[in-house]
Amino acid sequence: MPANSTDFDWNHMRAFLATAEEGSLSAAARRLGLTQPTLGRQVSTLEEELKLMLFERVGRNLQLTTAGTELLQHVQAMQRAADQVSLVATGQSKTIEGLVRITASEVFSAYLLPPILEDLRNRAPQLEIEIVAANDLRDLMRREADIAIRHVRPDQPDLIARLVNETDAHFYAATRYLDHKGRPNSVEDLADHEFLNFSTPANMVGFYKPLGFPVTEKHFLMGSENGVVAWELLRQGFGIAAMMAEVGRVTPGVEQVLPQLDPIKVPIWLTTHRELHTSPKIRLVFDVLAEHLGKKKAR
Repeated sequence: MPANSTDFDWNHMRAFLATAEEGSLSAAARRLGLTQPTLGRQVSTLEEELKLMLFERVGRNLQLTTAGTELLQHVQAMQRAADQVSLVATGQSKTIEGLVRITASEVFSAYLLPPILEDLRNRAPQLEIEIVAANDLRDLMRREADIAIRHVRPDQPDLIARLVNETDAHFYAATRYLDHKGRPNSVEDLADHEFLNFSTPANMVGFYKPLGFPVTEKHFLMGSENGVVAWELLRQGFGIAAMMAEVGRVTPGVEQVLPQLDPIKVPIWLTTHRELHTSPKIRLVFDVLAEHLGKKKAR
C-alpha cells in the first residue's frame, strides 16, 4: 500500500486496535470473535501494508513499538468516529426490528430475564435480542451492548441511567448442606461454616467483613466468577452465599440462612447511550425492562 494511500482494510485496523488494547492475540481474537490465526494474519498484513513493525513480543504478551504507539492514537480516534456513526444511525431507525444487545450478570440473565424476554417477543416479534451475560461493566460507548442492567450507577456523562428498583438479597445454603453442617443461629456461628466464592477470596472477605461476619479467606474454598456456576455449587451443598431474593425464592433445595438478619439492599440500574435512547427499538426494550424490573420486589 503506498504511503499516501487511504485505501486500507478496516478489519486489519480493528485487529490491530484489539491486539493493542488486549495485549495478546488470543485475547484480541476472543474479543472480535475470530480465530487467533486469522487475527494474527490481519495484524501481519497491516504491518506489511504500512511497512512498519507495530508489535514486539515480550514473554507471552505483545508490546507496542514506537510506531505502533503513534498509530494507536489515530486508530482509536477512527474507532470513536465509527462508533458515533453507528450510534446516530441506530438512533434514527424507526422500525421495531433488528438486534438489541442486553448485558446483565450471569445470574440475572439466567433467572430474571426470561419472563421479560417472553413479553418482549409478544410485543415486538421482529426484534432480535442477544443477552451478553457478564459480570463486568460492558462498554456501552463501544457498542458491546445497547442496554445494561447493573447494580451500580455508571458515571459516564453520555449515558442515561435510571434507578428502576431496589431489591433485597439474603444468605442461602442448600438444605443438604445445613442438614450436614448445622443451621447457624447467630452471626458468630458462621465461623464454623464454608462460603461460596463469587469473586476472589479477598474481595469476598471485603464484602462480608463490614456485615460483621467472622470470615477469612480460608472460609472460601470453592467458587466461580461465573455467577450461575457459583449458585449451582451452592445448590449442590458446597456452602453459604448471598443472593437476590427473587433467585433464592425459586431455587429448589435452598433455604435462607439467618432470616432474622436485615436484607442487603441491591439497587437495579438500567443504562443506555443517549443516542440509542432516541431509537424506537431501544426505547421499547428499555421501557419494557423498566416496567418489569420496577414491579414490587420479592421478599
